[in-house]
Amino acid sequence: MGQHASFPDVEFPHLADVRLPLVVPVRLNHRLGTPVTDIDRRTREVMRESRQLSRLAPGSRVAVGVGSRGITSIVGIVTAVVSELRSLGHIPFIVPAMGSHGGGTAEGQEAVLAKLGITESAVGAPIHATMDVVEYGKTADGIACKFDRHAAEADGIIFVNRIKSHTTFDRPIESGLTKMIAVGLGKAEGARRVHKLGPRGLSDVLPNLARIALANAPITLGIGLVENANKDVVHLEGAEPDAIMTTDERLLKEAKSYLPRLPITQADVLIVERSGKEISGTGMDFAVTGRTDIRGIDNPATPFIHKLGLLNLTKETAGNAVGIGMADFTTRAAAESVDFKATYMNALTATLVDKSRIPIVLPTERDVIAAAVTTSWSLNDEDARFCMISTTLHLDRIMVSPALLEDIPDGMAEPIGPPQALQFNAQGELMTSLWHQHFDTY
Repeated sequence: MGQHASFPDVEFPHLADVRLPLVVPVRLNHRLGTPVTDIDRRTREVMRESRQLSRLAPGSRVAVGVGSRGITSIVGIVTAVVSELRSLGHIPFIVPAMGSHGGGTAEGQEAVLAKLGITESAVGAPIHATMDVVEYGKTADGIACKFDRHAAEADGIIFVNRIKSHTTFDRPIESGLTKMIAVGLGKAEGARRVHKLGPRGLSDVLPNLARIALANAPITLGIGLVENANKDVVHLEGAEPDAIMTTDERLLKEAKSYLPRLPITQADVLIVERSGKEISGTGMDFAVTGRTDIRGIDNPATPFIHKLGLLNLTKETAGNAVGIGMADFTTRAAAESVDFKATYMNALTATLVDKSRIPIVLPTERDVIAAAVTTSWSLNDEDARFCMISTTLHLDRIMVSPALLEDIPDGMAEPIGPPQALQFNAQGELMTSLWHQHFDTY
């Protein structure tokens, strides 16, 4: 049961008089690459190419590590891994490899997997979830390397993860195979140790913990994948244990070339319709919002967003609102959907507590948009350089004001409609919604 709070209706009648900018629907052009057409076949190929996997004796117990991120093809990939292991005569089982997610409990992590479609009936292997860990030694800084006990006691470990940029700052290895070893399979204790030292923990401690685990755990194969802006898998390859970190570095560069980005350098207002953990580890991608907001780490030079409004959370985030603190304004509906236990658990583990603060809470979506516009320091509200997006992940279509459209370089955006006024219903809910166009539902 989540832990939620009630917020009052703090009304400001003058917000109803704010003249909002017109918006132009725009299609952005992103690199898409060539999607992998047969995920099952490609997954089996990389397994058959694995030297380490071929050395396992028939009847080996093999843990399959699966994380909590919203990978579109995860059920198909894991099902193929399980099926191929069985065809080789092995005994596969699934272990959650998600650090402290799921409330930092075995039951919570099994529930996260179920929401992703990873159940025994779906993939053909049982789920063995635990927060118990073994210790493999310590880094030079004295930080203990923790590792999932079920995985450690297996004869082999195969884990699947998407390689992508992390949610904080740039570095050679971010989210991917290495992080799944050090943090995901390190469980809650491993996650706390990596994040304990802030940026240094992510840039220095994480790789060192992974090296210790690679030297001690029965890791057999990492399966890394890269997605494009449409969430299609465009690359899937296997990495032997001694190549996992170099594979991470190489595929991260490829992954970043597919990231959707806003083709703007500055905006007076950015409205994000939905935030969620399946969208970004901090709900909203800092490279899109321009807000890292970590002490000691500079925000990206671009885009510079003066005012940021968040309209709601996704259902899939299940109340985890980490990242909401990067917004200046949010709605009462968003604030009341926050599960404070899940959010604070994430914040305490990551040690990035600023991102979990609640911004100014206003009654309606129109109030949030009006407040962001009228406080943006634009001389005339209707002339504000305004941008609205569905999420920081879904950037194929956005809405921008005519003033901002003029700043977008040629060839990067294509208007797909005339300038129009934002429409709201009697309850102040946005009807001119990109979210509804993408998903047709809350």
